[in-house]
Amino acid sequence: MIERYEWSEAASRERALARPRGREDATLLAGVRTIVENVRDEGWTALVRHAELIDGATPQAIAVAPFADQARRDFPHATLDAFALAVRNIDAFHRATRPADVETEPMPGLRVAKRWTPIASAGLYVPGGAAPLFSTLLMLGLPARVAGVDRLVVVTPPRKGGGLNLAIALAAEAVGVEQVWAVGGAQAIAALAFGAKSPTAKSLTGSDIPAVARICGPGNAWVAAAKALVSSLPGGPAIDLPAGPSELMVIADASADPATVAADLLSQAEHDPQAQVLLVTPDPALIDAVERAVAAQIAAIGNRIFAPVRAIRCASLDEAATIANTYAPEHLSLATDASEQLLLLCKNAGAIFVGHSVAESFGDYLAGSSHVLPTDGAALAVGGVSTLTFMKETSVQRASPAAARALAAPAAALARLEGLEAHARAAELRA
Repeated sequence: MIERYEWSEAASRERALARPRGREDATLLAGVRTIVENVRDEGWTALVRHAELIDGATPQAIAVAPFADQARRDFPHATLDAFALAVRNIDAFHRATRPADVETEPMPGLRVAKRWTPIASAGLYVPGGAAPLFSTLLMLGLPARVAGVDRLVVVTPPRKGGGLNLAIALAAEAVGVEQVWAVGGAQAIAALAFGAKSPTAKSLTGSDIPAVARICGPGNAWVAAAKALVSSLPGGPAIDLPAGPSELMVIADASADPATVAADLLSQAEHDPQAQVLLVTPDPALIDAVERAVAAQIAAIGNRIFAPVRAIRCASLDEAATIANTYAPEHLSLATDASEQLLLLCKNAGAIFVGHSVAESFGDYLAGSSHVLPTDGAALAVGGVSTLTFMKETSVQRASPAAARALAAPAAALARLEGLEAHARAAELRA
């Protein structure tokens, strides 16, 4: 049930931290390229062809309001209250962390500012399948609205029998989206990248799937590959970040409760058979106890497929932090009484959960920060989705006549150092 590794054995380290490589499959990449190029070149016709083949349904714009109304009628009050709490917390966090314009004066008369402006549009991909992730729509749509994005285009795989998942409808309403497009996979990403206009159908906004400035949201290997491809094409959209299978690393010691550690590990292992779920500990007895707890909890949950759990035994909590920084997990849980001290050592993770009381599930739904986080080691260099994802920074320079005169000669000297005479003359004209 648990795969065991010893960090002291160099030969096992690579296996212990290995990630799935399915998205490098040549057949998958070729298939994604075909879909993307077809939709780019043929528009709606190709989108329909691929959607009917893969999704089994024609792309359709679905009005949110009737399904959101039904959700309010059908969901228990406790569920609606929990939903409202999540919206409040996510909105509050992103309002508090939205970047502000700043201006400095490096020298008298020279003012240099940074101005933040929202992007005009964003496409939000909401995974469907067995567990439609309405929470992803909140985690993307709320920071986008706080950032000030005018147009959000939401796509999600179609449901058998049509309609819209009630929780997704409620989330769409919460982020101010009036319609959701029922289309998924690489074809949905291509439509968001290039636009797809139906010759007959009209959406609620009077247009069809428009091209967007940035595409955000996790998905399967086809979605991830399509996002990477469209973002690399001339004029293609930006994307949020690499989003592969879910990852959770738990660093724990003898102070941790084995049942709680097991529950946290399984909370990510149930996402996907390829989910990356790792326990790192200096305590071999804890590994044994967690293994028993994992088996008991899987038996209690019943008919569910879980990714395997890997346990890495290390020499100390300091070494565990080194392992975490090497792996750079999407989620990192510090289940130890020394969690605050350990936090200071942990630099590379999409989100860190400090101490025994905070569940990774809190971050998935209602702690406030987005759960759309870097995977596959991307946390070495990037963070998760935030208002900054939906904004762009522009520098603004102003100079008084006196400052311009003071800057002209130095600027010209530096330009000539690079052999750029026209640059130098442009500077000298301000003297």
